[in-house]
Amino acid sequence: MKLLCRGILLGLAITYAGSSGAISTSKDPLELPDLVQESQHALASKRIYHLFTREHYKRFAMDDTFSKKVFERYVDQLDYNKQFFLQADIDEMAKHQSKFDEAFYRGNLDFVYDMFELNLERRKQMFEYALSIISQEEEMKFDKQELYYYDREDSPWANDIAELKAYWLQRVKYDALNLKLAGKEWPKIKELLTKRYTTAIKRLAQSQSEDVFQTVMNAFARSIEAHTSYLSPRRADRFQMEMNLSLEGIGAVLFAEDDYTVIRSLVPGGPADRSQQIKPEDKIVGVAQADEDFVDVIGWRLDDVVELIKGPKGTQVRLQLLKGGSADNETVVVKLVRDKIKLEDRAADSKVYTPESGPYKGRKLGVIEIPSFYSGLTRDVVKLLETLQEEKVEGIVIDLRGNGGGSLPESINLTGLFIEKGPVVQVRSVGNRIDVQNDRDPRVFYHGPLMVMVDRYSASASEIFSAAIQDYDRGVVLGEQTFGKGTVQQHRSLEKRFDLLEKPLGHIQYTFAKFYRINGGSTQNRGVIPDILFPSAIDPEEWGESKEDNALPWDKIRSANYQPVGLISDNEVQALIAKHQQRIKADPEFIYIFEDIEEYKKNKDKKYQSLNEAERKKERDEAKATRLKRANERLVRQGKEKVEDVDDIPEEIEEYDVFLNETANIMFDYIGLNKLAKNNK
Repeated sequence: MKLLCRGILLGLAITYAGSSGAISTSKDPLELPDLVQESQHALASKRIYHLFTREHYKRFAMDDTFSKKVFERYVDQLDYNKQFFLQADIDEMAKHQSKFDEAFYRGNLDFVYDMFELNLERRKQMFEYALSIISQEEEMKFDKQELYYYDREDSPWANDIAELKAYWLQRVKYDALNLKLAGKEWPKIKELLTKRYTTAIKRLAQSQSEDVFQTVMNAFARSIEAHTSYLSPRRADRFQMEMNLSLEGIGAVLFAEDDYTVIRSLVPGGPADRSQQIKPEDKIVGVAQADEDFVDVIGWRLDDVVELIKGPKGTQVRLQLLKGGSADNETVVVKLVRDKIKLEDRAADSKVYTPESGPYKGRKLGVIEIPSFYSGLTRDVVKLLETLQEEKVEGIVIDLRGNGGGSLPESINLTGLFIEKGPVVQVRSVGNRIDVQNDRDPRVFYHGPLMVMVDRYSASASEIFSAAIQDYDRGVVLGEQTFGKGTVQQHRSLEKRFDLLEKPLGHIQYTFAKFYRINGGSTQNRGVIPDILFPSAIDPEEWGESKEDNALPWDKIRSANYQPVGLISDNEVQALIAKHQQRIKADPEFIYIFEDIEEYKKNKDKKYQSLNEAERKKERDEAKATRLKRANERLVRQGKEKVEDVDDIPEEIEEYDVFLNETANIMFDYIGLNKLAKNNK
């Protein structure tokens, strides 16, 4: 997945000073700018060069080979889907491919700006062609067996403009058909697409020097490693606001992919997370304030979309979403009330889970949900453990699904609640210095059966905790293979104390250390592989650190000196797996999951979409029918009446947590095995 960094840009009125005073002239809003390097960028480039080459965890040589990597990544960021540049453009720009190392060192990036301007010209040319197609209604017929190949990443560059135009004709038809399937008539389709493509040209015309510098510096940073980046002054300010939790909005991390703004992750406790209707990989295609009309944001800059979504606490925003992984391209609308992301919203919480059916009906399981490793987490969990034990639960599950990490000390302290003192994680920094981080508190706050739930979105501190529980044989880890984020980053300003600068330089983020389990294996790239894997449509090779471009590899160091507590054995895990697999074969909810996995596998390598209206309607209707059928089967199992339409499906039916229910089954299986073992002694 490639990321194109985009900045927020404002159209400027140009003022000329003359003998008769200041005269304001308006610039053509569709005229492309003449972009040149600004003075602060030369200084920033030199400082970035020296910091990355001297202080980054990954050692690399700044030579022609590395320069070529930066060139390829820069071109990729300008046009990763190969829909603007021609092969001749690439051949012409290739004469610069060995210059990047020297350019960064000296701070002279003139040729980089030339490449960016050529990209702007090609983009404008194609959007103007798209506008010309919209005026030809006869081209917008959807009764033929045509295909739109939306993923051109592995395709060759177009040889000429005619080849690009053939692609763009299909793209415009695809955009038009999506609107038609959403219920729009031709006049409205023409109006919306004309506005969309014209807006795209206007945004090209608003490009600034900062855009060029940010794009090429991130090409440099990402050529080193996946979590290294440059943040422009504006992005650095936003990063600081997010770290201070002072940003008001919906609580979602977004990124740009092609012409779409995509949900990367949700902030635990934020409005988007609380809605339970928004998931990672959903695409935002429209934004509306309260009851106003939707603004089509396809093709918008990422920061402009963010500005549209942000707003004062208590105000309403509506998002129009294309659901991630959906094959039918049907949009859904989600209403959210903006809020500040408060620490208390992100706090750990607990509940007593009681299966409503099956052999373990009525038994009590304690569940502690931890959305992030915030400051004070361990203190909160101690109280939750006390409360759950007072409730006489038979076992406790730590739910780390969707937990992207947080404080390293909290992950160590949390582990210490379940073990006596000992090592929890190892950290290797630049120069191969290894620091073993220990839990030094001998107190254990819970001695009973323990399980940890993880998924592909569990990362960093979540992986440190779950790996330690696994290495100590303290409990069972179950779910999906975790994200694999096993590196540590430093966020740093490029400015120095006594700088006298007219404009700020921005910030950098770079990797300076790596996490290792106490058994010696890194959590980087590979993550934590659960003792019991749940079936999932998420392929570890398609999502997570292993999918990140240029991520550091997995490796191993010497294990720390630790003694497993031995509360779970390999034989017990194998017995639990056998019971789990036998049970889910007959569980209707898992049968649905298996069906979804097969459907995903069938479509995951698909790089095209049909432009036949009848075919697309059939796909949409089949998806709706499947959803309705499953909902009615659930209602029947619960002794409730069926519904006639998907809009009538009760929310509680859609929110059933099949994985937590199966975790409860596994926990009670485990407790039964222990009782059986004690009785046989």
